Parts: sequence; C-alpha cells; structure tokens
Amino acid sequence: MKEVMKEAMKHLIALIAASALLAAAAPCRADDAAVVTYKSIAPDTAFDLAKAALATCRTHGYQVAVVVLDRFGETLVLLRDRFAGLPAAETANDKAYTALSFRSNSGDFAKLIQSGQLAAGLTALPHIVTLQGGIIIEAGGTLLGAVGVAGAPGGDKDEECAKAGLDTIRDKLEF
Repeated sequence: MKEVMKEAMKHLIALIAASALLAAAAPCRADDAAVVTYKSIAPDTAFDLAKAALATCRTHGYQVAVVVLDRFGETLVLLRDRFAGLPAAETANDKAYTALSFRSNSGDFAKLIQSGQLAAGLTALPHIVTLQGGIIIEAGGTLLGAVGVAGAPGGDKDEECAKAGLDTIRDKLEF
C-alpha cells in the first residue's frame, strides 16, 4: 500500500511541476484584454425609473408592475402596485426581457413577428412576449438594460408609463 501511495505522490508532483512549467511558458501579451469593461444601469437609477413609471400609471388610474433589468437580464427592480393583476410582475419581466434580448422595444418586436420579418417561432422561446410595454435602456449607443410595465388596460398604456419613467432618468444616462 505504501508503494502505491509513493507512486501516486510522484505522479502528482510531476503533474504539478509540468503545470507550473506550462503556465510559466505561456506568452503574456499586453494587448490581450484580461478585463472587460462594460456599462450597465445603476440600481439607484433603475429604482428611480421604476418609481416614475409606477407613478405615471397611478395618475392614470392603472395598477401595474414595473421591472427593470440590467444589461444581462438580471432583475434590479420589481415594483408591483397592490392591486396589480396576478400575472403583472411576470409579464413586466418578460416584456423587459424581450426588449433586451432583441435590442428592440417589445412592441416593435411584435410588429416584426406579425409582418413576417422575424420567425414566429421566436415567440416559443422562454420569456419572450409580443406585447407592448418593454423598452430598452440605451445611452451613447450602449445597451444598459430594459424596463417592462404590465397591468394597464393595453400595451400602449404600459409603454407610455415605461417611456415616462425612462424620460425621468434620461439625464443620468449621459456619458
């Protein structure tokens, strides 16, 4: 048994030594970026956007949910008014996800599907919806995230609230 353990240790030491030599021999070039820099909407700004969108819908008498996603599709903010319908939060998320995924407002995506410019099969993908109310958040040609609103009586009204929220933070997105 001791002989087997000694042999295994010899192989392990040889493997570690070979790995160290290979790592040391690997060329390092300064022009290969080891770090990627990106811009995304900040959580506080996303919260301000969501509050403004919710407030706009409230002034019109709509009980809605608002979701703001970062550029990677992760939820930064979810606000749901107390009488918003059961599917409102999930639908708002899916509207934002659709906008983010296709780098196009969800209503515009719906028109492209309806006109046949995009394959209808795309709507079978998870979290993809063909409803208005999902708006991309973009500044300086950079995609920062997306906002989705759901629960108003019609996608056009959801989109109006989302745009109103986006307008309130537009000056914070300049870079």
